[in-house]
Amino acid sequence: MFDDLKENFTHVFEDALIQEINEVGTLKEVKEGEKLIEIGEYVRSMPLLVSGAIKILREDDNGDELLLYFLERGDTCAMTLTCCLGQKKSEIRAIAELDTTLIMIPIQKMEEWTGKYKSWRNFVFQSYHERLTELLATIDSIAFLNMDERLVKYLQNKQKVTNDSVINSTHQEIAYELNTSRVVVSRLLKKLESLGKIELYRNSIKIISL
Repeated sequence: MFDDLKENFTHVFEDALIQEINEVGTLKEVKEGEKLIEIGEYVRSMPLLVSGAIKILREDDNGDELLLYFLERGDTCAMTLTCCLGQKKSEIRAIAELDTTLIMIPIQKMEEWTGKYKSWRNFVFQSYHERLTELLATIDSIAFLNMDERLVKYLQNKQKVTNDSVINSTHQEIAYELNTSRVVVSRLLKKLESLGKIELYRNSIKIISL
């Protein structure tokens, strides 16, 4: 775990903090599609992403989901920070987008390190800023973009996060994450295929040019 910390966080944390994280942190591996955090659960530790990607989802009263943002290597989740510090139940669902490795930090250390290490404070504040920016981008997408534009943006984000031109998602899964219907997603995907921008396969989409 120490090597993972040095590789991913040397430019972020001072050596003394990296040593403390190595002493109290727990290495955790989650497989693609595995749930890391569920809505309504208490969050007992804060994740630092070493590799892979996590998608953060919100659920409405009808059980419909909306994708809020992705977490990538070197990130943490501001929603998790808020739940940890306030000892509140999670309001988000976190699912591994790829096979992912994380270092789990006990919540009791978070407040201690905020006062002890400047680099930790900066990391926490920067994480809040980045997640807020991503949430605003999601709100803007819903408020100002048509569904076809939202779908293109969604596929572009997926390609960036997975570093792969093949998106392994069904039309129904995409519909859930965009909070729309499968019929709408299928129709728009077929339109993109007819324009030569993607190729559709069973349970996957190959991006040609978006």
